[in-house]
Amino acid sequence: MRPLTVGLAATLALGALLTGCNGEGGLRSDGPVETAVGPVRLWPELPPASDPPVDYGETDTARVPGITVRGADVRTVDAVAVVRAEVAAHPDTYSGADGVYEETARAILACDTAPAACPVLSPYYRDLTGNGRDELIVGIRMPEQQVAVRVYLAERGGLTRVMSTVEQVISVELAGRDLIVRAASAGIPGYEYRTAWSWDERQHSMLPARDEIVPVRTPSAAPRGASPRPEPAPGPEQTPGPEQTSGPEQAPRPEPAP
Repeated sequence: MRPLTVGLAATLALGALLTGCNGEGGLRSDGPVETAVGPVRLWPELPPASDPPVDYGETDTARVPGITVRGADVRTVDAVAVVRAEVAAHPDTYSGADGVYEETARAILACDTAPAACPVLSPYYRDLTGNGRDELIVGIRMPEQQVAVRVYLAERGGLTRVMSTVEQVISVELAGRDLIVRAASAGIPGYEYRTAWSWDERQHSMLPARDEIVPVRTPSAAPRGASPRPEPAPGPEQTPGPEQTSGPEQAPRPEPAP
């Protein structure tokens, strides 16, 4: 009897399903569905690359000489002293992760006597590595509207630079534990480069995890049909009367008796 019972139940369920589909509020077709297309590998006969590409220094890290960090707290160090220590360690390096322009290096060394011209920007602090402590984020103004962005990690009683890049910066933003650098594009007008630098535990450094070319952001336009409210025309200048004075409030004068 069990096989008959199961078959009867299946038949009743199928009949109910078909009835529900034919009635109002049932299932309806949205039309044909596009066929899913998977990735297609081009030129599969090409052998894998054996030589690494040109090293752009994304994973270059360096210990900052002569800097001591108390309690692994980067807020206890002076950002100008950190950059000055790097300049002193590489006085003739003008490019790469360690390099700054010669005039920038002179201005950094003179930050104490000429603070208004100091190219080291105010530092920021954010936990970018996920270790529960803040890292030090430093910006350095360069010639030709360029800005060097560097990140320092407190470890073993000192500082390790875990990121360094130089761009014609539009803005630098923090999003979670990512450092996003927006830079101008000289070859594609109307577009900008947007690079998200993220901490990589295996490389023990910040890597450009996402690099995009996107349209330049523009301010949001006013709603359609909305026109700016005209400013009222200036009237003739009037001298404020006694009731228009901005002094302390006075009691109203009593009305004269009839």
